[in-house]
Amino acid sequence: MAINEIEPGQLFIGGQWREAADGARTEVLDPATGTVVTTVAEAGAADVDAAVRAARAAFDGGGWSGLSGRERGRVLRRVAELIRENAEELAALESLDVGKPITLCQAVDVTNAANDYEYFADLASSLHGATRDTPLNALAYTRREPLGVVAAITPFNFPLILAGSKLAPALAAGNTVVHKPADETPLSALYMARLLQRAGVPDGVVNVVTGAGPVAGEALLRHRGVDKIAFTGSTAVGRHAASVAGEALKPVTMELGGNAAHIVFEDADLEKAVGAIIKGFVFNTGQFCMGGPRLLVARPVYSTLLNILAEAVPGVPVGNPRQPETVVGPMAGEKHLRKVEEYVALARKEGGRIVCGGERLDLDGGYYYKPTVIADLPNDSRVVQEEIFGPVLTVQPFDSEDEAVALANSTPYGLASGVQTTNLARAHRIADRLQAGIVWVNDWAMLDPAVPFGGVKDSGFGREYGPEALAAYTRTKSVVVSLD
Repeated sequence: MAINEIEPGQLFIGGQWREAADGARTEVLDPATGTVVTTVAEAGAADVDAAVRAARAAFDGGGWSGLSGRERGRVLRRVAELIRENAEELAALESLDVGKPITLCQAVDVTNAANDYEYFADLASSLHGATRDTPLNALAYTRREPLGVVAAITPFNFPLILAGSKLAPALAAGNTVVHKPADETPLSALYMARLLQRAGVPDGVVNVVTGAGPVAGEALLRHRGVDKIAFTGSTAVGRHAASVAGEALKPVTMELGGNAAHIVFEDADLEKAVGAIIKGFVFNTGQFCMGGPRLLVARPVYSTLLNILAEAVPGVPVGNPRQPETVVGPMAGEKHLRKVEEYVALARKEGGRIVCGGERLDLDGGYYYKPTVIADLPNDSRVVQEEIFGPVLTVQPFDSEDEAVALANSTPYGLASGVQTTNLARAHRIADRLQAGIVWVNDWAMLDPAVPFGGVKDSGFGREYGPEALAAYTRTKSVVVSLD
């Protein structure tokens, strides 16, 4: 298995595997059983400093940033090829580490990670400047240049994809990177370090430091040698990261929490809508910042849709993530499971009606929770307003378009949203009014590296994917040459 190819207890710095400076290690658990699968290095401030210095030396040396975009693109295309060649190993690692179903890892995580590198490989040669017409007796033009050392900090729920969404555009633009994956799910980041090296990424251009957020993550945020911070995680930690970056005037990309509304109008195709609704809240066991945990339903079809969900949701296959038929695996850890339990208990206190689910699933000692649908909660309920990050769906009725939009926009978040309708004019009309970085119509989680995503309000700022992401890893320099 791929885990045997990961250097146990070691960091990847300057193209070399090394122990943490103090020899500290931390355990990695299998969420399906709660058992230890391996240990990895727990980096401290000294290790982070070594990684940033290696990245700085690689950037200043010009061995990567000095290449043409076309040459960098060739290397990134080789990364995509290696991801596909090692798809089975990467999928197995991601399933073991996060607890996500193996079929999901194969179809979504590995495929999208390869697509990320391939897409930005193609964009690498598109970093063009422009000449500017001015009244000056001069030639004025602009250049797009890399920023320098990028700190990429990624979360536990999509380790492979969200690493690629940062590393691929950062590398395409000519930057070097220090990547700190989530302390719970570091395995694919370590495996990818080996693939990046095999693809021809020079030593020091990508460095991986595993460890705890309050130690390694904090040291990386505050390091003076870092030129940009790219962070995906909770809104609370994102606020802190952005404030630290603000003190040093560093550019940031912040992709933070979400609590998306999924609006179903009376003219929707309910058969198709139900599939999108269920996918929207059980995808990745609900541990999806762009999930759809708030269902808003037009009153004429409210009872009908609730009855359909009551019958359909308990039939969604929950179980061992290594079984190909599994759709919903375990939560990523005990603390995530407890958080879901606490929110469902709160829903009961707030008058919510449990339509289905509402309890743990005792299986193999893992962190399983049954997909849960909750009705009859008021809109000011904490369960409606806050991000649960688990397989829980709240359902609320509405009576007009204006009320649907008001309910959808009523939380502090604005990452994603969805609309179910067969009325094309209504789809565009509602999409225009929703406060969200991405709006899906008649489906959920349609994502591609060409389509930018990111948040508004408490869901952050900046965009991942698309040409917008590549531009975010560059700065503009103006050159004005006198013609006198």
